[in-house]
Amino acid sequence: MCGIAGIFHAETPKPVDPKRVERMCDAMVHRGPDGAGVWTDLGVGLGHRRLSIIDLAGSPQPMLSADERAVIVFNGEIYNFRELRAELARGGTRFRTSGDTEVILAAWQKWGAGCLERLDGMFAFALYDRAKRQLFLARDRFGVKPLFMTRLPDGGLAFASELKGLIAHPQMRRALDPHALDAYLTWGYVPDSHAILAGVTKLRAGNYLLLEQGKPMPKQRRWYDISFAERARGSEAELSAELIGRMRNAVQSRMVSDVPLGAFLSGGVDSSSVVALMSEASAHSVATCSIGFDVAAHDETTYAERVAAQFGTKHEARIVGKDDFGALAQIAAMFDEPFADASALPTWRVCQLAREKVTVALSGDGADEAFAGYRRQVFHHHEERVRGMLPEAFRESVFGGLGRVWPKADWAPRPLRAKATLLALAQGGDAGYASALAVMGSQVRHALYSSAFKRQLAGFRAEDELVGLMRKAPARSGLDRAQYADLTFWLPGDILTKIDRTSMSVSLEAREPLLDHRLVEFASSLPERMRVRGTTGKYLLKSAMGRYLPRDILYRSKQGFVTPIAEWMRGPLQGDVRAIAAGSALARSGLFDTSRIAQMAEDHIAGRSDHSRGLWQMLMLDVSLRRLGVWS
Repeated sequence: MCGIAGIFHAETPKPVDPKRVERMCDAMVHRGPDGAGVWTDLGVGLGHRRLSIIDLAGSPQPMLSADERAVIVFNGEIYNFRELRAELARGGTRFRTSGDTEVILAAWQKWGAGCLERLDGMFAFALYDRAKRQLFLARDRFGVKPLFMTRLPDGGLAFASELKGLIAHPQMRRALDPHALDAYLTWGYVPDSHAILAGVTKLRAGNYLLLEQGKPMPKQRRWYDISFAERARGSEAELSAELIGRMRNAVQSRMVSDVPLGAFLSGGVDSSSVVALMSEASAHSVATCSIGFDVAAHDETTYAERVAAQFGTKHEARIVGKDDFGALAQIAAMFDEPFADASALPTWRVCQLAREKVTVALSGDGADEAFAGYRRQVFHHHEERVRGMLPEAFRESVFGGLGRVWPKADWAPRPLRAKATLLALAQGGDAGYASALAVMGSQVRHALYSSAFKRQLAGFRAEDELVGLMRKAPARSGLDRAQYADLTFWLPGDILTKIDRTSMSVSLEAREPLLDHRLVEFASSLPERMRVRGTTGKYLLKSAMGRYLPRDILYRSKQGFVTPIAEWMRGPLQGDVRAIAAGSALARSGLFDTSRIAQMAEDHIAGRSDHSRGLWQMLMLDVSLRRLGVWS
């Protein structure tokens, strides 16, 4: 795993200062502490920071092909590189190294952009073809590895694995993108369709960009998209057997490493499944680690310990407490863009714990998106049935009317919190799911915005992007469209961003076997009854793993990596919460109605409402934009 950066002049080739590329890479030294390199030619410069995982001594980057006609910088792992290497060798290719980087170079020279479809792995890379004067930027299917880009004032294109790599370039401008801010407050993260700084873009998951000197900047091209258009056939027993086989292959392919390897273990279905299959494939005890909380209702370490004992892993656990939020600035520094998924804190802590023993850790990320494991997906599945039975006008009149007058009872037991469900039923399925995903709805956000900021938005509404995505999805049902949105929007923007930044901040490589594209494609073809059965999501996965895991691990209520920030904000973090609306850079920005933010804070502290997620968003926004130099 590594960090990459570079500069490319397409329209007018200019010399590239290698010191600038080096500075961009050095800003990401945490991604690659084991080595560094820079290569330049007329109009192009490529830089690399290396974390050695495979072929520890033999694959330095930037790497030139044997004929020196192509050069690459690569961040990621190609799990089928040995099979590709053998195929290319049979065709006459001669290799000088034993790693995966040289295989990508050879695959490009053999198949061009078509090489991407043959790569099984996680990656973001930049490859310059000296003969064609082309720069090829590519990102993996689901967006496990990131790539940021910006046009510089001198016409060049700069790119880097993290935004901090771009900021290290002296020509980088730092102005806020208003649409990205609205998207951040909607979702709690800045999705791949935006970047918090104006003029910055992200190479989207499953996309590539092919630039050529002497030609104008092209648009991104999509080379991969997940489809829910087909349905698998077979009995539950047959589908379960196929599922286990695909999961076993995915886990085993990600256990190839020349450095110590372990796993994250939360005690939930997904990480426990990965650990079970790792233990089955390993002749040695698997190293596992977990994080707990000092609030008992949120602590799952006992479940992790049970799974660890069952499979005889070398397990370690650590507790996260309220004092850990003293690391707020460090968390903001990891992500650069504001990022309000509070589970980033425990994810960072578990990565730190893992790095004490291993350099590579397998995680259970991706299963909820692929197999319908989120509570919101199960609710949406049943809501779609109601929508299908009742006319739109009736739903809007009855459910919409009830939803508008129903109290927002955050304090009440879950069955009595009907407001969100009623309002969702009043809308179409796509709009209803967008509302379910949103941290802050449109009305709530606009009540917080100043008049001046509303004018900057010019009618932009972040939810519309997700609704449009769902309407165009290659899908057959509402559940399909919801999962498609989670896999293509939520997963790269939130989940994979979180695990990439927190793991790389401590020079740890995280691998996601449950995002093997063949496994996800199989999951997307499952009949709905194999994904959702009654109130149970991930039905087939849980059923299939019954031979490995106890029932109470498989079927207990999903908790996730939930951080108890609501309780902490009513306790030792009260001062931080109140400061958001008074004295902070955010309060002085002119973008918000600070009196409303102050009221949110007081209502939360008093226990009248739960505004913890919204207040956490504001807190992370303030810290992040001050670090980026947008606010003083």
